Amino acid sequence: MKHTTPSGVHNVNIVAGRELFSPDELKDQYPLTERGADTIRTARTTISRILSGEDKRIFVVVGPCSIHRVAEARDYAHRLARVAEQVSSTMVLVMRTYFEKPRTIGGWKGFINDPHLDGTFAIQEGLALARQLLVEVSELGLPTATEMLDLISPQYLADCISWSAIGARTTESQTHRQLASGLSMPIGFKNGTSGDIEVAANAVMAAAQSHHFLSVSDAGRVSVFQTRGNPHGHVILRGGFQPNYEQESVEECIAILKDKGLTPFVMVDCSHGNSRKDFRNQAKVFRYALDRLNDPAYPVRSFMIESNIQAGNQVFSYGEPLTYGVSITDGCIGWDETEALLLEAHDRLK
Repeated sequence: MKHTTPSGVHNVNIVAGRELFSPDELKDQYPLTERGADTIRTARTTISRILSGEDKRIFVVVGPCSIHRVAEARDYAHRLARVAEQVSSTMVLVMRTYFEKPRTIGGWKGFINDPHLDGTFAIQEGLALARQLLVEVSELGLPTATEMLDLISPQYLADCISWSAIGARTTESQTHRQLASGLSMPIGFKNGTSGDIEVAANAVMAAAQSHHFLSVSDAGRVSVFQTRGNPHGHVILRGGFQPNYEQESVEECIAILKDKGLTPFVMVDCSHGNSRKDFRNQAKVFRYALDRLNDPAYPVRSFMIESNIQAGNQVFSYGEPLTYGVSITDGCIGWDETEALLLEAHDRLK
């Protein structure tokens, strides 16, 4: 017998609801190939070994601030895959494939939420296109990275991801720390938007523990999950009111992690607060770190760079034409600068 809720007490502010396909159904539609799966497994292991110091290379998460068109993302992936092969002896390149964007008040929430950039919010199609792209990129031999923002979408996409982040706005969230504890890849927690490192260190500690929580199974049923805990959490220094990529901030971060009994894994985000929100400063941050790679007081082996086919960003408005290869969220360095910067780093690391 179907339960009937008395009127006026349930879903008062819900206008509509649409059932979504299950994670299994989407994975059947766009399955990982064995080559793609090998890309992901290998990258996850390698990134973990770089973080722990067993692998002496660096890894760089590089790519668009956000994916907004599949064709442009595919173009970028092919370019990055060629460079990744050239620099593979000194660094591992991981493409940013960010499909969800956190919003303090309002605005475009990302490709999954509104893939057609027209306010139709075709979320089911957004998930399908995102998975299709991730499968294609993995077959190039190029690992991918994303921010875990929504708590359900990882069931549809996480098997395709080699590294992920929890953003500055959600690092303090209990539910995101629980999610991170069950993810199968290394995961970075950004410091708070103010620059607070302590919250990210606490998140690393929380995610390393076992948790029980509600989520959706691969079959699409609400389930209780028990996690093992994620041993490969680390802090991402992304700046705040002031940059925090310099040695003093890195030493402070390491001291906080050690004080909590945690392994001092640290990534430097060359964008956001560290670039003072000016994409043209990213190369300066990256070069500062490269200059100190042999300094034991600056044990940073992982970096993030926001990059696109063309430099800068553009204002997005429904119905207005967009310039090819230009970000519609944060400003990015262009491809020519990206390639030159990565090859410069490769030559210096050799």
